[in-house]
Amino acid sequence: MGGGQKSDKEKVEEEETDNEAGEGITRQMSETSVSAAEDDDDEENSNKIQLGPQCTLKEQIEKDKDDESLRRWKEQLLGAVDFESVGETLDPEVKIISLSILTPDRPDIVLEVPENGKPKGLWFTLKEGSRHNLKFSFQVSNNIVSGLKYTNTVWKTSVKVDSTKEMIGTFSPQPEPYTHVMPEEVTPSGMFARGSYSARSKFLDDDNKCYLEINYTFDIRKEWAAR
Repeated sequence: MGGGQKSDKEKVEEEETDNEAGEGITRQMSETSVSAAEDDDDEENSNKIQLGPQCTLKEQIEKDKDDESLRRWKEQLLGAVDFESVGETLDPEVKIISLSILTPDRPDIVLEVPENGKPKGLWFTLKEGSRHNLKFSFQVSNNIVSGLKYTNTVWKTSVKVDSTKEMIGTFSPQPEPYTHVMPEEVTPSGMFARGSYSARSKFLDDDNKCYLEINYTFDIRKEWAAR
């Protein structure tokens, strides 16, 4: 009544059957995973927002101009737009007008804005341990500039020692320049902090369009440079 011991041949046949079944399950799971991944990709692609064609700020303003409520809403959104500064192109234009370093220790250090992005010689000197802010003014024309930001990277003897990124904001065209003051910084101090540095500053927007790049050198010394 009870089964006897299985022969070696029967054991081998059972193992082959189990292996085939396991491979079948593995293939089925793999096919299911691939199918699910494809479904996820299709769903992700279908959920992507299809943006309409871009248009100039002047076209945006002209749209629905007979609708009083929309006109007022656009005025609140855009602020005091200067129509003389509104161009026919899609790309905004940002011009950096002035740069200066503010510190309580001395009068403001007004920096020359180089058109080619390369100041001649040493651009400025900072006193070690001093508190200071960078202040700049800029003008926007043609169109709204979105996500304007300032980046600055500093090297000493080819080693990167500092990197800064500051989001400035989104601005509409207007005749009066905008002004922005960066958060306060403290200049490093000590024997190893003093010396010459090289740096690169950039003003970019959300599309990484660069409006000004400045490659310059500066010093950190025990005292401010002579006025």
